[in-house]
Amino acid sequence: MDLFRSPTPGASPAALLKRWTREIFGLPEDTVVVVTELHCAEPGCPPLETVIAILESPGVTRQYKLHKAMREISRQDMENLAR
Repeated sequence: MDLFRSPTPGASPAALLKRWTREIFGLPEDTVVVVTELHCAEPGCPPLETVIAILESPGVTRQYKLHKAMREISRQDMENLAR
């Protein structure tokens, strides 16, 4: 797997993760999906994680964390979140 090239030409890693999230979770286009990559230097904290937040309605948010860079996340990783 080439970690520096998106499997979908022209799609950024965040855009690809948002698309997969919509497909896998069956979300309508108007549902807000936020994908963020966080770096942490504190003890006990993973050095890098990707957070995927699904903002379904005011006050209703689902959040998932993967201890990988956005570019390293596979569709299978995303499908595992939905189980």
